[in-house]
Amino acid sequence: MPRLPYILAVGVAAAALASCARSGLDVASPPVRDQPPELAVESSPPVPFETPPAQNAPPEPVAELAARAPADATERTIVVTGTRIRRPYLESAMPVTVIGQEHFNTQETGRDRFTSVAQNGFMVSAEAPVSTFSIDVDTASYSFVRASLNRGVLPQQAAVRTEEMLNYFPYDYRAPRSASEPFSSDIAVFPSPWNPGRKLVRIGIRGYAVQQAERPRANLVFLIDTSGSMNEANKLPLVRQSLSMLLDQLRPDDSVAIVTYAGRAGTLLEPTPVSRREEIRAAINRLGAGGSTAGAEGIRQAYALAERNFDREGVNRVILATDGDFNVGITDPEALKSFVERERGKGVFLSVLGFGMGNYNDALMQVLAQNGNGAAAYIDTIAEARKTLVQESTSTLFPIAKDVKIQVEFNPATVAEYRLVGYETRMLAREDFDNDRVDAGEVGSGQSVTALYEIVPVGGARANGDLRYLAPASLTRIGNASEYGFVKIRYKLPNSDRSRLISTPINRRAEVRRFADAPSDARFAAGVAAFAELLRGGRYTGSMRYEDIIGIVSEARGEDPFGYRSELIQLIRAASTARSG
Repeated sequence: MPRLPYILAVGVAAAALASCARSGLDVASPPVRDQPPELAVESSPPVPFETPPAQNAPPEPVAELAARAPADATERTIVVTGTRIRRPYLESAMPVTVIGQEHFNTQETGRDRFTSVAQNGFMVSAEAPVSTFSIDVDTASYSFVRASLNRGVLPQQAAVRTEEMLNYFPYDYRAPRSASEPFSSDIAVFPSPWNPGRKLVRIGIRGYAVQQAERPRANLVFLIDTSGSMNEANKLPLVRQSLSMLLDQLRPDDSVAIVTYAGRAGTLLEPTPVSRREEIRAAINRLGAGGSTAGAEGIRQAYALAERNFDREGVNRVILATDGDFNVGITDPEALKSFVERERGKGVFLSVLGFGMGNYNDALMQVLAQNGNGAAAYIDTIAEARKTLVQESTSTLFPIAKDVKIQVEFNPATVAEYRLVGYETRMLAREDFDNDRVDAGEVGSGQSVTALYEIVPVGGARANGDLRYLAPASLTRIGNASEYGFVKIRYKLPNSDRSRLISTPINRRAEVRRFADAPSDARFAAGVAAFAELLRGGRYTGSMRYEDIIGIVSEARGEDPFGYRSELIQLIRAASTARSG
């Protein structure tokens, strides 16, 4: 009799599994682990697109399961490891224990993965006057925050990257004159709206806008995740719409290839001139989802196609569309990072488009985009696809500079402390600035980049107390009293390995005394930063409330032809009533 409870439990389990199979419930095997650290050199045989994905084998008969049961088994609870349990089954009377995964629901974000990084704190300028970071033109964080708030849920704090919130919006900085000097800089100094007695330094740069007739030829490979996890309305169907819109922005002499990956990777479309647009569109429309996710092999095949069709005078880029769920083959981020770094050195760049919630692997996608000399965007709506791939297609696809770094030296004679707002994942060592072998961010045609520092002027309300053995009176003051600091920007032209330098002072004569007198773009950026920092916990924003931020953003909204800034106001209102995720 001691075996009877176990047999009953196994019978219930088998019945549940059979029911899941009939209803289409995903009861996937655990991801393959412990793969070799390097990508395989040999290519997998291409899988015809029409080949249906392998299905899970039917459950074994109850009698066979019971025959293998240990004599002392008494467990009555079904135990499922490494799988996804959808909400209707969690609400049933059947007891379920899930090991190694959280309860899965496509409307929840419990399995979305982000890298958590501590916020930048205040630095004492007399002790560490130099701040160095890589620029970041990614926008994925803003779109993910929007998708969460539109569901009435606050995003997890690790999903909020202040710099990506800032750089989601275009700013009206002065345009550079030519592609040979591809940047202009814009500095503003004004009072902090959340900490009286402190100031904000806004550093804005704008890239040269390449005209359509001037832009180079594009050799593009679309790398499409067609695994089972993409079989949702806000994933693969949205991928098809997005790529079709991008196709309409390309010239007839551009080239497009398509690689798909699920359980295995295969070439759906060989490199094809965009003059055969309808043939390419038909291939996009045939995309379907099913199977596991052999992403690493797909990346290898996509790069191989890009290299085979390489254009030395053009732009060679792989565009990955995925929810980031790599669970077959090489899944180690370091191995993937090394691979895309090597390919970057050959002149093939990688951009990443993220889709969907509930299985979104932002952490891996950031690694791939940052090390592939490309941007990461998150596509949550057809409107976002239009923004990224139509309205901003030239900046998305065509770089005007790479390895762009910013270094600010603060003047201890005028600045007691400073804090870089955001850019935590982009920090560089001081010596990295002059080292041309150190990778940094890429800026596309016409893009603007914004960074904010919060500074404590000498005599202001400091965040750090005095040191016992280094009193303020003993500090050497050698700086120019008319400057808060000095900004240096280092960059390389797209086809060069040698960097160039531009620089500008942070001049005290250019500052304004009242926040209301600051340029509208600077005030708007301050409002965006305050919103992001409040979503991250509000450690540095004092008593600032969502209502205060709405006032700042509303008054500084300015021209808003596409409605992006008006949308932000609605998101701030949504955050004030959203529940924790």
